[in-house]
Amino acid sequence: MTVNTNTIPQARRTFDAFPIPPAVLEGVRRAGFTQCTEIQELTLPISLAGQDVAGQAQTGTGKTAAFLIAIFSRLLTLPPPLGVNPRGEPRKGHPPSPRAVIIAPTRELVVQILKDAQQLGSGLPFKMLAVYGGIDYEKQRDELAAGPDILVGTPGRLIDYLKQKVYDFKGLQILVIDEADRMFDMGFIQDLRFMLRRMPPYQARQSMLFSATLSMRVMELAYEHMNNPVKVEVSPKQVTAAAVEESLYHVGKSQKFSLLLGLLKTLPWERILIFVNTKREGEELAERLTQHEYHARAITGDLPQKQRLKVIEQFRAKTLPILVATDVASRGLHIEAVSHVINYDLPQDPTDYVHRIGRTARAGATGMAISLVCEHYAFSLEEVEQLIGHKIPVIWADDALFLTPLPWHPKRRPPSHQGGRPHQAGRRPPGGRPGGRHSRGR
Repeated sequence: MTVNTNTIPQARRTFDAFPIPPAVLEGVRRAGFTQCTEIQELTLPISLAGQDVAGQAQTGTGKTAAFLIAIFSRLLTLPPPLGVNPRGEPRKGHPPSPRAVIIAPTRELVVQILKDAQQLGSGLPFKMLAVYGGIDYEKQRDELAAGPDILVGTPGRLIDYLKQKVYDFKGLQILVIDEADRMFDMGFIQDLRFMLRRMPPYQARQSMLFSATLSMRVMELAYEHMNNPVKVEVSPKQVTAAAVEESLYHVGKSQKFSLLLGLLKTLPWERILIFVNTKREGEELAERLTQHEYHARAITGDLPQKQRLKVIEQFRAKTLPILVATDVASRGLHIEAVSHVINYDLPQDPTDYVHRIGRTARAGATGMAISLVCEHYAFSLEEVEQLIGHKIPVIWADDALFLTPLPWHPKRRPPSHQGGRPHQAGRRPPGGRPGGRHSRGR
């Protein structure tokens, strides 16, 4: 069975229209939610009834709240699982088992899901925990051994603790796989299948899967490990969010920073998220913006997790107005009032374009997405426009928009530890094109 937006009326329903327990509705009201989004209106009748769901929805459409509301509502009504006593405590000699598990591909997304869960479920009697790499290994292990009701985690850290028998899946009642397409892209599918084989059979648990695209490989996973899931599609023909105003500038690589300075001076921006393709580009761009008295920081794949979370929190709290990021930040960040997303480098993977610009125009707001297309990444433009189904409007910049930057001398950086021949910042790696497919900074 397939459900899409053509099968429901245009007027959005309120959460009161669904059989959601009052305690859960109170959390929804505290979060400021009133009317359902499309994905919430389509999936809640299915998930609240205990059926499995495979949902297609773009980032920023409210899918996290959709599955959290379903989890909270179901756990309040379901009896305790096997392996625990009536008080919900694990029986002697058994490792604890969470009642619900949410698997997400990135640390940032895991942190965001837990944050949303704590906000929506602050008045509910559930212990919630997130486990992910790069931070507090022993602390997370001890908290997991204490037996959370709801567990959110990345595949690697979940498997690590599972193999140590810190917990098991024997009492699992609800499973959520978020960003399933990203699991494939990041090579986590074998890890995911490893965990699925150790969970109760699909008919003995409820499963929900969400993905930006319900490709053949994603649906194969759904049909193999879910109980006849209802396929739900939200605006499948609209790849990018409708509230995002897209535009692009054709500009030479040597002039990109000059154009960026002009845009920062003329645009009516509040908070800007700037995407680059490589770690080195991100670090240098943040340094150059700081040199021009713009408060900017960069987050890249190898930034220590504590520092990464600190920078993201500063950006969320509006004490950091400009965040420069590689695609490590294109998913999993829900930060309201990001007025502009700038693709300083056009992404090489067209799906990354969709997820990058999805960082603006969230929660019903509008936003602008601007791409600076230089000769090094212009080859990606055709694929991007083919994916999104429309041409991105081109703006031709006046000479006055190009500001003269201050002299810049790249800092000498320590040798790379990624293998291969080390090289200085600002210099092309021997035999390689800057921004080639093997130099993407995640």
